[in-house]
Amino acid sequence: MEINANFTENAKNDFHLVVRAREGDQKAYADLMQRYKDSIYFMVLKMVNNREDAMDLTVETFAKAFEKLDKYQPEFAFSTWLFRVATNNCIDFIRKKKLNTMSIHGMTNDDGEEKQLEIKSDVLNPEESSIKKQQTQELRLLIESLPSRYRNLITLRYFDELSYEEIALQLDLPLGTVKAQLFRARFLLGNIINRVKRDDI
Repeated sequence: MEINANFTENAKNDFHLVVRAREGDQKAYADLMQRYKDSIYFMVLKMVNNREDAMDLTVETFAKAFEKLDKYQPEFAFSTWLFRVATNNCIDFIRKKKLNTMSIHGMTNDDGEEKQLEIKSDVLNPEESSIKKQQTQELRLLIESLPSRYRNLITLRYFDELSYEEIALQLDLPLGTVKAQLFRARFLLGNIINRVKRDDI
């Protein structure tokens, strides 16, 4: 992978971090995330206009980018590529949200006739239920390997489905601390999951 001669100093630094990350250097991943998490978050927030969604989408952006790091081509700066991943992720999210909130009634075609809208059943068949249950159990096992404070946060947020505000009240922590620690918890969990995936191959 050749570095682009026109890169700025920052872009060159990013390039070297990407090379190290591809080689499995966990600190390089953390440095890239630290460098861009705020700017990605604020860009995403402008697109979705919801703080919790923006936080989740920011984490997703890094997860997707790190997963596809081998596809990054250094003809562009890493930051350009990362912001494109974030933008595409937001567009997908907004599109799905619009589909989910569409009214079933009042859908009309060009002739003014009401259209029949097919709704896909959310009920899982027995095989899908079994797979989902197994995946949930596996995820719980992975979460057990996290430090206790992160383990509690992940459990409250994703298994008990509490809001950030409810978690802050329950743990008597400032809201900003809850968000920052959840951000870190998901990053650590993502690393563990990726390691497990690599071990399974």
